[in-house]
Amino acid sequence: MGFVVAIDGTSGSGKSTTAKKVSELLDWLYLDTGATYRAVAYFVLQKGINPNDERKVIQILDELNIEIKKINGEQRTIVNGEDVSDKLRTEQVNRAVTPVSKIKEVRKYLVGIQRKIVDDKNAVIEGRDIGTVVFPDADIKFFMDADISIRAKRRKQQDGMNDLEKVKKDLERRDYHDSKRKESPLKKADDASLLDTSSLTIDEQVNIVVAKIKKLHEGVNSI
Repeated sequence: MGFVVAIDGTSGSGKSTTAKKVSELLDWLYLDTGATYRAVAYFVLQKGINPNDERKVIQILDELNIEIKKINGEQRTIVNGEDVSDKLRTEQVNRAVTPVSKIKEVRKYLVGIQRKIVDDKNAVIEGRDIGTVVFPDADIKFFMDADISIRAKRRKQQDGMNDLEKVKKDLERRDYHDSKRKESPLKKADDASLLDTSSLTIDEQVNIVVAKIKKLHEGVNSI
């Protein structure tokens, strides 16, 4: 069995950057599960389907093949043979991913893909339901969060958007839907360590996570 590190948290909390840097330090598999949900949302939009039309979204899952590949050191998301990684952060996809991710059949479909990608490897996996649903028996779990204003500034800088208030409102909308959805809501696993990143740099976040991993996994003691 591989050693699984589950990192869940809110948008803009730093979980993606932290998870990626930790995986690089350990030379372990990195998996951003949010990219798989964005891939479905992207495909739905490409097919001209309303993301709120659950029946039609479910119908096209049979036409969808999602792969995660490491190319030049970067996680790339492949949809039906096309690298769509650079198309998954548009405002349209941002809005479509919320209703799409609520659908039970979509989440079940993607959990199967996510588990297959990891396949007993040492892995750092980040998302919103990793420690509660995808890998409830993960060896170590973290839940990352930060003040909404700080998260909005981070997301604005990351996505190159101009309207900070609009970014903040979008995060609030996403937080609400993620935590209130019926299927796999965003929540801290009972056995997860809470990491408030409001006043932490990325390096500080990475150091905290790696230090906890070192205590449990002999293979990283040399780092």
